[in-house]
Amino acid sequence: MGTLQGQVALVTGAGQGVGRGIALALADAGASVAVVGRTEAKLQDTCALIRERGARAEPFTVDVADTAAIPPLVERVVRSTGGVDILVNNAYAGAFGPLLSMSDDDFQRGFRTAPFATFAFMKACHPHLKANGGGSIVNLVSSAMVRWDPTTFGAYAAAKQAVRSLTRTAAVEWGRDGIRANSIAPHALSPGLESWIEANPEEAAAFAASIPLGRIGECEADIGRAVVALVGPDMRYLTGATVPLDGGQAFFG
Repeated sequence: MGTLQGQVALVTGAGQGVGRGIALALADAGASVAVVGRTEAKLQDTCALIRERGARAEPFTVDVADTAAIPPLVERVVRSTGGVDILVNNAYAGAFGPLLSMSDDDFQRGFRTAPFATFAFMKACHPHLKANGGGSIVNLVSSAMVRWDPTTFGAYAAAKQAVRSLTRTAAVEWGRDGIRANSIAPHALSPGLESWIEANPEEAAAFAASIPLGRIGECEADIGRAVVALVGPDMRYLTGATVPLDGGQAFFG
């Protein structure tokens, strides 16, 4: 029996990449998974992979930038699955580039899909997490927050830093409700990173060389399994932390 048997996990951005890896790992540990994202076909693919492993999965389509749509989505998940024990806020659709060349809309989109959406999911899931005796929230942030040179990553880092602050605050305010909240800052070979590597081979080689463990992480084996450990019973006393899943590249002081 898996460590998460009988629990329900809601994972945003689960149609591909890191979100899919997390969803698969949670399912392997026994959780039922609400697979949330924008693209129905990708969500169905993730659900099919989960069902092949003998776990339950259901797709839920939403654009997390539409924060008004998030509370009713969570209610649909609860009606369908019976509750929410684990919330993973992974979805992000922001912009990268120098600050002076970035439009206001691109900058704001990063905040709508990161801290604004994360806040909406956390609030909507809170009563269900509490009702089930406490649950666990994992929010995805980034080592871009602590880069000594955040050139072209400024908007991304700002949005993710806001998520990190929300996570820490929820850990403190909701701890009495039995709810744990932690952040992870992952590196993993997602489709987006693969495209960047193909377009920037020299920069990508330097990036990989700067990782002490000498490789970029795998979405399921390195990130997903770490999330399973983080939300599981063996980590029940950890909350309010930012865990760097980046092979030792960044330092979070």
